[in-house]
Amino acid sequence: MKLDTKQFEAKMQKSIEAYKNELDTVRAGRANPNILSRVMVDYYGTPTPVNQIGSVSCPDARTIVIQPWDSTTLKGIEKAILASDIGITPANDGKVIRLSFPQLTEDRRKELKKQVSKLGEDAKVAIRNIRRDAIDAAKDMKKNNEMTEDEQKASEKSVQDLTDKYIKEIDVITASKEKEIMEI
Repeated sequence: MKLDTKQFEAKMQKSIEAYKNELDTVRAGRANPNILSRVMVDYYGTPTPVNQIGSVSCPDARTIVIQPWDSTTLKGIEKAILASDIGITPANDGKVIRLSFPQLTEDRRKELKKQVSKLGEDAKVAIRNIRRDAIDAAKDMKKNNEMTEDEQKASEKSVQDLTDKYIKEIDVITASKEKEIMEI
C-alpha cells in the first residue's frame, strides 16, 4: 500500500495560493487594489475590509480611487490607510479617497525585490515542511507494517517529485514578480 499523496499535494497547492495572495499585497509601484486587502476599517465597531464599504477602482496605472457607499466612513478609511503598512498618504476630497503611487526609486525596487525573495523562501520552507510530514507518515506506515520498504521508497520519491514541482512553481512566480518590480 503506497502513501496517498493527494492530501499533501492539496496542502502544497494551498501554500502556493497563500504565497500568491501575499505577493498581491506587495506594493510594486503600479496601482493594484489587492494592496488594500489587509486594510481594515472600523465600521460601527466592526473591523471591515475597505472593499466591503465602498468601491475600489484604478482609473490609471498609478492611482486607486476608493468611493465609500456611506460618506461618513471617509475619515475611518483614511485613518485605516494611514495606520497600515502600505506607505501611501491618502488624499481625501470629501467624496472619494485617492491613493497616488509614486515612481519607485532604484533603492526601493531593490528593497521590494529582497522582500519578494524572502516571501519566496518562506513559501519554499512551507512546502518542505509538508514534504517532511509526508515522509514521516510513510515511515510510520512502514514501522506499523502497513507498507513494504519498496513501497516506502516509492512513496518518498513521489512526495519528493511533488515537492520539486511546487518549489519550481514558487521560483517561477518569484522571478515573475521580481521582473515586474524591476521593470516599472
